[in-house]
Amino acid sequence: MSRLLFPIALTLAAACSPGETPVKAAAPEPTPAGYQTAIFAGGCFWTEEKAFDGLPGVRSAVSGFVGGTAPNPTYERVVRGGTGYREAVLVTFNPAVVSYRTLVGRYWRTIDPTDATGQVCDQGPSYVTAVYATEAQTVAAQASRTAAIAALGAKASGFTTPVYPAMRFWPAGPEHQDFARRRPAQYEAYRIGCGRSARLRTLWGAAAVG
Repeated sequence: MSRLLFPIALTLAAACSPGETPVKAAAPEPTPAGYQTAIFAGGCFWTEEKAFDGLPGVRSAVSGFVGGTAPNPTYERVVRGGTGYREAVLVTFNPAVVSYRTLVGRYWRTIDPTDATGQVCDQGPSYVTAVYATEAQTVAAQASRTAAIAALGAKASGFTTPVYPAMRFWPAGPEHQDFARRRPAQYEAYRIGCGRSARLRTLWGAAAVG
């Protein structure tokens, strides 16, 4: 690829869209006995899924949508706006191995919490960040948020990511699941072209995830 075409290709790739035929999402699986779930909206769900998938104690990380009320949201409807949904990831984990506080602490370092309108190249209501915590998780989530603000110090100005009560999570179609693993070249082009990793390093330094 020529030097002229390479930046153009990165620009075209810098969008959280799989370029595949949409498929109807499967129904969410029940949470296995002894496991819990956590929901994090962090911009493009590919990045959030990759940040949690494979961690010790994490059974699965599923890309999907949270925050809206209309049933059966699709990617096409959500990105057009007006649904109230945000891209999110549902993390199913074993609390005997990894705590919720550890997971939410990791979440902050996967996002720019000072971006109120999305995440770097992914802008719009569906890419706005938030933690969706159950009643039992709220104290830990709020404490972790306070710790994240303190960790950023002067860079925390404009820290906007809220903690909301948990809402129903809807999985995205299979074309969005395990995207970084299934299509690593396209994911890397997206990651580099979007500039998200560079922004995270500016904010979090060596603690950045993604």
